[in-house]
Amino acid sequence: MKAMEQVNLLEEQLNSFSSAERTKALAELFERFQAGDIPQPEMRDALNVHAHSFFSYNAYGFSPSALAWLAKMNGYSMMGIVDFDTLDGVDEFLGACELLGVRGIAGIETRVYVPEFKEAEINSPGEPGIAYHMGTGFISSHVPDYVEAGLTDIRQSAEARNRQILAKVNVFLAPLELDYEMDILPLTPSGYATERHMVYRIAQKAGEVLEDPAGFWEEKLGLSLNEVQAVMKDQTAFQNLLRKRLMKQGGVAYVQPDAGTFPLVDDFHAIVQGAGALPCSAWLDGLSRGEQDIERLLSLLMEKGARALNIVPDRNWNIKDPDLKAQKIKELYRVVTLAEQRGLPVLVGTEMNSPGQKWVDDFEAPELAPVKDSFIRGALTIYGHTRMQRLWEMGATSEWAEENFPDWISRVRFFEDAGRLIPPEWTSQAVHGWITQKLRPAQVKSRIRKENESKT
Repeated sequence: MKAMEQVNLLEEQLNSFSSAERTKALAELFERFQAGDIPQPEMRDALNVHAHSFFSYNAYGFSPSALAWLAKMNGYSMMGIVDFDTLDGVDEFLGACELLGVRGIAGIETRVYVPEFKEAEINSPGEPGIAYHMGTGFISSHVPDYVEAGLTDIRQSAEARNRQILAKVNVFLAPLELDYEMDILPLTPSGYATERHMVYRIAQKAGEVLEDPAGFWEEKLGLSLNEVQAVMKDQTAFQNLLRKRLMKQGGVAYVQPDAGTFPLVDDFHAIVQGAGALPCSAWLDGLSRGEQDIERLLSLLMEKGARALNIVPDRNWNIKDPDLKAQKIKELYRVVTLAEQRGLPVLVGTEMNSPGQKWVDDFEAPELAPVKDSFIRGALTIYGHTRMQRLWEMGATSEWAEENFPDWISRVRFFEDAGRLIPPEWTSQAVHGWITQKLRPAQVKSRIRKENESKT
């Protein structure tokens, strides 16, 4: 087998559901990289710190190891995973980043209930009081027992909701029927499925078992045969259509959430903080009633502990309608300015949980020029927290940070500097004792610089 064929095979193995196979493949790829068998890319200002791995749903099937390798092979300055309702990929991803020398951060995403905005849509369309929300800066998949208990409750609630949705879908799609254990769970490496897994399998199974899939969808979706045949040529558009008609608001299996469907934002913050991570708000596009009142929303969430802001920039500028584009870009600049003023690191990424989404944002786009530096600084800040906490238990929420920084903005500035200084390949075993909690912030930075200089 030729060398590049072997590399391609190893890269495929990075997405195996076998953890051992992924670990072995990554180690061999890195050996080949170090030996010069794989070309070294030029580093560039490109990052994605909001990418879902296959532990929730990645449209390209990327595992945490594959995402770290993707960053290495493309010269990305940073990569970050964010999975729905699970931390299963954190240890693998951060370990892969240390091995490869890739700056990495890890987070979690879920939906929460914000009672103070119960009458207003926030960032979950058609669902007043419900918000997509995050935690960022986790250092391990292993968390205190009470944190794990909270995450288990969230996962069990999500699975119950999935099963309820699939039962309704099965009634509507009869005679096509899917079994949650047999059809859905095998699509996941650790038994956690999402709506996107269900949509993918529905489209796939219809093609496998039905004699006339197009005729079936013509009847079920109420479209003409020509319309169905046209949309089925584009699997991305087809799956998005199925999700909209079956599971989203107005769909046959949609379940309208209420105050008890998702955890209270305060309870989710307690889970995130209990793991030493940072609660993180998520912003959609500034057009909803809740996001039009963004100053009040950010103030409220910060009072409850939010310490970062997540944005998916591509859907805020890469828009064909010029009027809508202008409106969304204005809102983007507005929220980034507010975040900067309040000391909220801004994290950006493409999600990668829908086919066709980019691997990284286009930082060379003129529309992103005014906010590009903020995106880079935000990612560096959370990376700095991650490394300081992972290596020396001196992250942004540690007792050391609380004692050494009088306000949050000064803390953010320090961890941004730390993010620029700390190499991604340092491991806790190798640097144990280099930095101690007796040191002041300026001494910490001086010692890190000294260690860097000694290795160059």
